[in-house]
This record gives sequence, structure tokens and C-alpha cells, in this order.
Amino acid sequence: MESVKQSIQSLILDPLQPYLRPITTSLPEPISNTLISLLGDKCYTSLVLAVDITKDPACLPLAISKALGIAIVAFSAIVKVPQILKILSSRSSAGVSFTSYALETTSLLITLAYNVRQQFPFSTYGEAALIAVQDVLVGILVLAFSGQPGAANAFLIGVIGVVYALLGSGESLVDNKMMGYMQAGAGVLGVASKIPQIWTIWSQGGTGQLSAFAVFNYLLGSLSRIFTTLQEVDDKLILYGFIAGFSLNLIMAMQMLYYWNSPTTVSEKQSETVKPVQRMQAVQVPAATTSGASASPSGKGPSTRRRG
Repeated sequence: MESVKQSIQSLILDPLQPYLRPITTSLPEPISNTLISLLGDKCYTSLVLAVDITKDPACLPLAISKALGIAIVAFSAIVKVPQILKILSSRSSAGVSFTSYALETTSLLITLAYNVRQQFPFSTYGEAALIAVQDVLVGILVLAFSGQPGAANAFLIGVIGVVYALLGSGESLVDNKMMGYMQAGAGVLGVASKIPQIWTIWSQGGTGQLSAFAVFNYLLGSLSRIFTTLQEVDDKLILYGFIAGFSLNLIMAMQMLYYWNSPTTVSEKQSETVKPVQRMQAVQVPAATTSGASASPSGKGPSTRRRG
């Protein structure tokens, strides 16, 4: 790794330093203050002002981690939008597991509250808030298009109650010790939330209305979060949760690839099971009406009238 950094420094950055330093040393104050808050004074001086990635071995991994964290938070604002649009356009939630979204929403809300209370950098957990909002909307749509509007309202009320208990009430309802236990449980919930979705895909033999964009972004996001957690957060609970989540996200991504070119979707399978029954009925009904005799109530043969 050090040899790679040395090569990049000597071959690329050193020749560019006369051109880059006038720019980096005259950055607008808001930008320089933001970079200092992200990198710290020492790394800001070596990486930005000196344009040197070899001065401090810890600075380059930190900068990469911060960049990944910001990118994850930025992409999380739209990660579930394709899933929402797909459900709305098809007016169907086939292939999307509500149980999976409910568990994930709970996990994200706990993780958000835990990180806020621990005062960790926002770049290490910001996506939890943005994805949770989108998950709530997906959950409501899944219930609504499943003909359960009452359950959709109850789900929304439940989410508001959890947010108030974890954040709005401070420590009056959930103290920091209990929050630590809940974070351990949130890791389990986050992992468990993938299992119903994996089962739904496998049992239905297709991905239905599940968004490939969301699945593959989750895979890359969870992998990146392992790196940012190792670099910036000394918390094994969070790290193990991301590792387990990445493993199950990988399974979902493999399912998506496996069923990608499948000629039969979930909706097509359902229609194929209905059409043969409809064809049988279409054949049987004319036969009964043209035979000139009506079936008896017992179904054993034509009815007869007793002559007086």
C-alpha cells in the first residue's frame, strides 16, 4: 500500500503540485472550514494544502472514508425512489415483503437514535434517517396496494411513536444503557429484515416489483459502511451488523441476477395458473347448456318429471 501511495505521489501529484497548491491554499472559507471539520487540521494541511498523501499514513484512509460516507448519505436520499415509483406505476406490491420493510424501519430508527446519542460523525450514519423515511413510504404503499389501508395507518402511527420514544423524549423513556441493548438488537433486526425478502423471492420464483437499483445500491452501501466503520467508529456492535447485512445483501443481489432473465415473472405465474381453469370452464359450460337436459341437484344425471 505504501509503495502505491509513493508511486501516486511521485508520478502524479508532485508534478501537479505547482498548479494545485495555488488553488487549495485559496479555497473559500466555507469550503476550507468544512474540509477541516471532516479531516482535522493535521490531515487538511498534508492532503489539501501540501497536496501530499505520504506525510501521514492515516490521512488518506480517513479521506477515503469521509468521501465514501458522504457519497452513501447522498445516494441514500434516492435509493428507494425507484422502488416507490415501481410500486406506484404498477399499482402492485408483488414480490415486496412488508415484514422486511417493517423490520428494517425499526432497525434504522434505533440505529439513528443510538448514533445521535453517541455523537458519532453524521457521515457515518446519515443514511439511516433518509432511508427510514423512504422505507416508511414503501411499507405504506405495500399495505395500501394489498387492500389493507387500516394497517397502513397503524404502521405510520407506530413509526411516529417509536421516533418520539427514541428521540423526542430524550432519556425519559429510553436511557443510554437501554439504548445500547436496543442497538445490539437493531443489528439483529437489520439482518433479520433481509430474510423475509429473500424468502419471498425464492418462494415466488421471481423478484416481482422489487427494485434492482435498491438491491445493488444496498450491497455497495453495506460494503462501504464496513470500511467507514473500521476507519472512524470504534464500535463492534455497529461493525458486526454491517458485516452480517452485507452477507444477506449479497444473497439478494445474487437472487436478482439469477432471476434477471427469467421468462416468468410473479404476475405471469399467477395468470398461467388461472388461464387453464378459465379454458376448462369455457369448454364445460356450453356442453351443459346445449345438452337439452339440466343437471339434477345431486349431480348424478338429468332431472325427470313424474307423470301423474
